Amino acid sequence: MKLPRNFFKPLAIGAPAPLRELPVKLERMIHFVPPHIEKLRAKVPELIAQVDVVLGNLEDAIPADAKAAARAGFIAMAKANDFGATGLWTRINCLNSPWVLDDITQIVAEVGDRLDVMMLPKVEGPWDIHYLDQLLAQLEARHGVKKPILIHAILETAEGVDNVAAIATASARMHGMSLGPADLAASRAMKTTRVGGGHPDYAVLADAGGDGARQRFQQDLWHYTTAKMVDACASAGIKPFYGPFGDFSDAAACEAQFRNAFLMGCAGAWTLHPTQIGIAKKVFSPDPGEVAFARKIIDAMPDGTGAVMIEGKMQDDATWKQAKVLVDLARLVATKDPEMAGKYGM
Repeated sequence: MKLPRNFFKPLAIGAPAPLRELPVKLERMIHFVPPHIEKLRAKVPELIAQVDVVLGNLEDAIPADAKAAARAGFIAMAKANDFGATGLWTRINCLNSPWVLDDITQIVAEVGDRLDVMMLPKVEGPWDIHYLDQLLAQLEARHGVKKPILIHAILETAEGVDNVAAIATASARMHGMSLGPADLAASRAMKTTRVGGGHPDYAVLADAGGDGARQRFQQDLWHYTTAKMVDACASAGIKPFYGPFGDFSDAAACEAQFRNAFLMGCAGAWTLHPTQIGIAKKVFSPDPGEVAFARKIIDAMPDGTGAVMIEGKMQDDATWKQAKVLVDLARLVATKDPEMAGKYGM
């Protein structure tokens, strides 16, 4: 076990010191771009103004014969654009793939100072994070990268979910985690081909009424795993995210899944299609009415102590903390989104 005093030491001579606190950034949506497709890369300049994170995807959904082109496309995309306050991420191939070493070494060499986060798929345990952590430190030192590249883990295997707490605390580079429902479903031998969302057969029945009729209520397949991930991330001081929602034609179900994740504590979600950007923006920006009420609580209890009655509801130090979460997020949203700033009165 690494001693606490060594946790924040660079893992290579000349590598940047690990961050002690995550940067305060708005990350409501992580928008995936397939960088091997030139016409989609050409849309990145307009995407930068629309989303909080642009991610160049090198893994799933990229054909094997396009892996090198996707890597080169991402490097070109990173060099060609000024991302400003918008995050620049990449999802590399998994650690047991033949492409991952070139992904890591070439990207750090070419655009290491521009890259904010490297997303690692199919993380099974802290050992996967330790490998990438050490390699990134060596490459940062070699190429003179000035700020540490953070690591974002995807939970998409049963073993990874079982080791979620250890993964969350594996490195000072840890940015957060995303739930990967499709691969996780296969890993668990779940009987579904859906990518995220509920399933009509995963349901509970209400008790029978006088006429014998029973209502049926569809349940959330991902509630337990999302909650477990949120707890691990909150305990470690990193960020949890919902991953992909695969049915682009069902905006209502996508919004419901994103909202469940938001209410449970997730900071954002993946957007795989342009139609999902607006959904994520809406869901992961707190409701103006909720923010207004939260500000009343904070105004009535400036130091967060005591108890007051507001609109017939008791408020105390616990609800003050809840209110502060909403108001702090609203302020962060307001810095990037003038429309929401007006709705919040900020």
